[in-house]
Amino acid sequence: MKSNWFCAAVLLSMSFMSQATEFVVSYDGFYDRLKVIEKGEFEFARINFYVVDSTTLAPCKIGSGKIITENSEAPLAYTDQAQLLLPFDKKLDKDKAVLVIEPRDPQHQCQLKFQIEAEHFDSTQLTKASLYQLHNEFDTLLSDLSGFFVSKLMRFLLPEQKGVIVEFSQPVALDNIDIKCERTLCHFAVDATWDGIETALVDTPASIVSVKPWISK
Repeated sequence: MKSNWFCAAVLLSMSFMSQATEFVVSYDGFYDRLKVIEKGEFEFARINFYVVDSTTLAPCKIGSGKIITENSEAPLAYTDQAQLLLPFDKKLDKDKAVLVIEPRDPQHQCQLKFQIEAEHFDSTQLTKASLYQLHNEFDTLLSDLSGFFVSKLMRFLLPEQKGVIVEFSQPVALDNIDIKCERTLCHFAVDATWDGIETALVDTPASIVSVKPWISK
C-alpha cells in the first residue's frame, strides 16, 4: 500500500498517456513542485521531470516542445533522455501556461514521471556523512511534497525510506553490512550513526550515474 501511494502521489501524479502527434499538460503542477525546492534548503535533492514509456519507463524521445500562454510562446528545454528542463517562473503559472510536447515517435505511448534524485553529487562526495545528509534531504523533500495533512497528521501513509540507492557507471563491490551492491546498483542503509563520518566509502574510479531515495516495499 505504501509503495503504491508513493508512486501515485509523488512520481506519477501528473501522468498522462499519449499516442497522438502531440500532447498538452499544464505548467501549474510543475510549478507547485518546483516551489517546494525553491522554498526548502536542499543542497543536493531535487525533483526532476521525465517523459517515459508507460510500460518500460524507458525515455520517450521528444521531437519538439514549447511552453505557451495566451500571449507568448517559448521553446521547451529538454535532454536527449527526455528530461524536461523547466524554469521556475511565477508569471508562467499566473498566465496558465501549458507545455506542448511532440514525441519523436508518434506511436509511442508515453507518460510523465516525477523523480526525486540528487544533483551535483559525485563519487568524491561519497562518504557516510554526505549520504546521511542526502538521506535526510530526500526525506524532507518527500514530506514537503506530501503536504501538511499527510506529512504531519497522517505520516503513517508515507512510504518508509531506508536510505539511498546509488547507480555507478560500472560494477562495484563494497564490503559493508549496510551496503548491498548488485552490479552497478548499490543500496545504502543509512542511519543516524553515519552522521559526521567523512571516510570515503568507495575506492573506485566508477562515476555516479544517479542517486535516488531507497523506498522500502
